[in-house]
Amino acid sequence: MARVTMLLVEDDAALAELLEFHFRREDFDVHHTADGEEALLIARERTPDIVLLDWMIEGVISGLEVCRRLRRAPETQNVPIIMLTA
Repeated sequence: MARVTMLLVEDDAALAELLEFHFRREDFDVHHTADGEEALLIARERTPDIVLLDWMIEGVISGLEVCRRLRRAPETQNVPIIMLTA
């Protein structure tokens, strides 16, 4: 069975490290970024099976906007997205 590919978009380094550790332990292939623009590029290059997305990421594009753009793009419109909030 193929590994599940996860895109983790989280700007809190400690939380991202903890999430990566636990999901990798469960055999997920985790791609992490703290940047919304980079997240969109990663998702276009290799469509993830699931996205774990921080609502309040720092930078030009918010987590909510990343979510909106992923939903508008044909290749990612059906990818499950779990939003992380404070």
